[in-house]
Amino acid sequence: MCVRIMNNHKSLTGLALQKFKTNFWGVFSLSLTACIGLISVFAYVLAPDASKNANQMHLSIHSKPPRFEVQMLTMPSSIESNQNLLSRLFFGKINTDTEIPIQSYKVIGDKLHYVEYASDGLQGLEKQVNLSQFPNSDYKFFINNRSFIFGTDKYGRDYLSRILIGSRISFFIGFVAVFISLIVGLLMGSLAGYYGGKVDAVIMWIINVTWSIPTLLLVIAITLALGKGFWQVFIAVGLTMWVEVARVVRGQIISAREMQYVTAARALGYRDYRIITKHILPNIFGPLIVISAANFAAAILIESGLSFLGIGAQPPMASWGAMIKDHYNYIILGKPYLALIPGICIMLLVMAFMLVGNALRDALDVKT
Repeated sequence: MCVRIMNNHKSLTGLALQKFKTNFWGVFSLSLTACIGLISVFAYVLAPDASKNANQMHLSIHSKPPRFEVQMLTMPSSIESNQNLLSRLFFGKINTDTEIPIQSYKVIGDKLHYVEYASDGLQGLEKQVNLSQFPNSDYKFFINNRSFIFGTDKYGRDYLSRILIGSRISFFIGFVAVFISLIVGLLMGSLAGYYGGKVDAVIMWIINVTWSIPTLLLVIAITLALGKGFWQVFIAVGLTMWVEVARVVRGQIISAREMQYVTAARALGYRDYRIITKHILPNIFGPLIVISAANFAAAILIESGLSFLGIGAQPPMASWGAMIKDHYNYIILGKPYLALIPGICIMLLVMAFMLVGNALRDALDVKT
């Protein structure tokens, strides 16, 4: 009997986890988010073009449709990159070789004659190289059929590789921005809600001033002050999203500070820091999860807007927002997929995280 009672007893965390598992869309969205996270971390392992930023350009095969195939001649270079394995896995390969799309080739004597690829039925230039430029004169090893599953962009780069590597910025900017906004928002909102009075008045004045500035303009100002770059965008977006968190935390703490468990904690002589962090904040996780999910989505969209304006992630770094900027005019040129593919990726990531946030909110809701 005692064993049965102990087995039936479950912690609140266990009950919340069990309730979350029954939410199909929550589990599905969490799995999708985890998959995108793994793809973003190991993007260079999965990308067909493992060069740094997937920046191998082939202008002769630019804007080709999905599943385009071409013969690729790789001219080996004598320059050694001296790059270690971890750097290649997480930051891309420093490629010193030259890749040339070709239409045909033949060997005459000790020379390799090849015809460069030319689109629209045109005949490419015929060139030749000595077989001695290839190790052991084994030229066949350096000629292979290259397939571009998502086609190529306007610079002739592999679009699938750019999509995979571009997921890094959109994925990590959400987490970094939400992390920064939670730190600042929890601190400001907790102080304003718990102490009230002049502290609340000063913090609310700061919140209202920050709230009155358009988010995109504030991000642009911070980005220009910090400089253009990868981490500057992360910090700028995070510093503009703490206001929503602070307002939510302030309102929740104002309603929670008069609860009996807070009064009991004060009577026991607990410090304010422990009352806020150990007693109040754990009881307001539901609204925080929802606002964090919304901030995650907003961070991705703001980064896309910044990249579209040219002050986000700088070329040649891959970014979904920058890819939309580079190819939005192709929508009316009969190749809308160049802008739609990164747009769909942004939509899926934003929707997945929002559904995860809603599912966690329902699972952690003690009223149900």
